[in-house]
Amino acid sequence: MRIALIAHDSRKELMTQFCTAYIRVLSQNELVATGVTGKVVHDATGLPVRCLYPGGRGGAEQISSMIACGEVDMLLFFRDPVSARPDEPNAVNLLRLCDMHTIPVATNIATAEVLIHGLERGDLAWIDLQRDRHC
Repeated sequence: MRIALIAHDSRKELMTQFCTAYIRVLSQNELVATGVTGKVVHDATGLPVRCLYPGGRGGAEQISSMIACGEVDMLLFFRDPVSARPDEPNAVNLLRLCDMHTIPVATNIATAEVLIHGLERGDLAWIDLQRDRHC
């Protein structure tokens, strides 16, 4: 399963803590991330992460494109709803694309934990079936 990771600057430390806590589950999947988020996750965990451009410089759009093309199976987007800067990725387009393409998405750590536990238990096997039908 390909999991995309995005975190606003104020949530990057939380993303690294989350990835450290769930390193075993995440290591069994392919990770792709906006540039800085991917680098901090890789540096903190050693997990292989395909790093795209930084979020404010096109990385969020790259992930949006991957979602639209069926190349992302889950999105973990730790966003700051209160103090996000204008150059940080905007959630509206990403969430709309996830809804259009039935991509599980978490915008905070609580929902991310639910998705990761579901992934670990095999509750998200329907994603592989859905992807196979579109190929």
